[in-house]
Amino acid sequence: MEITSKNARQWSRFGPRATYGMTMYDLVEKDERIYALSADLGGSSGLNRLMNAHPDRYMNVGIAEQNLIGVSAGLAKEGLVPFASSFAPFITLRCADQVRMNMGYMHLNIKTVGLGSGVSMGGLGNSHYGLEDIAFMRSIPGMTVLCPADCSELVKAVEAAAQYEGPVYIRLTGEPGMPVIYDTEYDYEIGEAITLCEGGDVAIIATGSMVYTSLKASELLEADGISCSVVDMHTVKPLDTDTVKKLAVASKLVVTVEEHSIVGGLGSAVAQEISAMDSPPRLLTIGLPDSYLSSGSYQYMLKRYGLTAEDIVKKVISQLF
Repeated sequence: MEITSKNARQWSRFGPRATYGMTMYDLVEKDERIYALSADLGGSSGLNRLMNAHPDRYMNVGIAEQNLIGVSAGLAKEGLVPFASSFAPFITLRCADQVRMNMGYMHLNIKTVGLGSGVSMGGLGNSHYGLEDIAFMRSIPGMTVLCPADCSELVKAVEAAAQYEGPVYIRLTGEPGMPVIYDTEYDYEIGEAITLCEGGDVAIIATGSMVYTSLKASELLEADGISCSVVDMHTVKPLDTDTVKKLAVASKLVVTVEEHSIVGGLGSAVAQEISAMDSPPRLLTIGLPDSYLSSGSYQYMLKRYGLTAEDIVKKVISQLF
C-alpha cells in the first residue's frame, strides 16, 4: 500500500486497528499464503471487510488465545503465513506457553498483533492494558518485536512482517486520530532505526506512540537551546545497536520513551547495550510505572503518567541542570 499524504491522513483518522485491517485485506488479495485469525475479535481487529470478502482466509477460534496460537502453528507448518490478533495482554501473556514453544522453541513463521497496547484501552482497565508485552516477547529467543510509530509505519511493519521468515510480534499503540509522522514513501527495514532529527546534547530514542510525542518534546527543548536527536526505534528486537552506540557516544544524555512499563521494554534494552560501553552516558528511562494503573480516557492516562511532551521536557531538563 502506497504511503501518500492522503492515505496517511485517512489511516490516521481511522486509527491503528482499522489500518491493520485494511493492510491485511490488501495482503490477502495479493498473497494466497496470508491468513488472518482472531480470538473472537475480528471486528476489533478491523478485519470486517476481509471477513466478508474472503471468509475462507479468516479463522475465528473463539475466546481461546492458546488455541489461536496452536491453530496458527498448524498453518505455519503447512507453509502459510498466519497473522493472529487479539488485545495485547491476551495475545502475549494469556498464551505465554504456546508463544514460548511454537513461536520461540519451534521458531514457526507466526505473526501476532497486539491490539490496544499501552493504555489506549482506557476505561477497560488493567485487565486490558498492554504494559508488559514488550518485556515478555523480547525475552523469547528468535522473536522479532515491532512497534510502529504511526499508521503509515504500521502498514510498513505488517507488510515487512509478511515477507520476514520467523516469528514476529507487532505492537499497536495509539487510537483513531493519532498524529502522522510519515506521509510520503520511505525506506523501512526491520532492525534499522530511523533518525528523524539530529542534535548534540540529548538523544531521544522512542518507540510506538511516543515517537511523535518525543518529536514535540524535542521542539520545546530546542526552543530552550537544547539540541536533540530523535530516533524512531520501530524494532525493539533485534535492537539497532549500531545506532544506540552512535547516539551514546555523541550525546550528553540518552533518553528512552515508551508507552510500556519501565521494566523490560525499550529502556531496558537500551540500558543493557550502553552499560557495556567503557564510558556510558547518562540514561533517562521514561515509561509507565512499575505498578497497576488507574483507568480513564487515553489522553487522561498519558497525562496522568507523564507521557506528554511537556512531561518529557521537564524530566530531561531535570537531568541536565
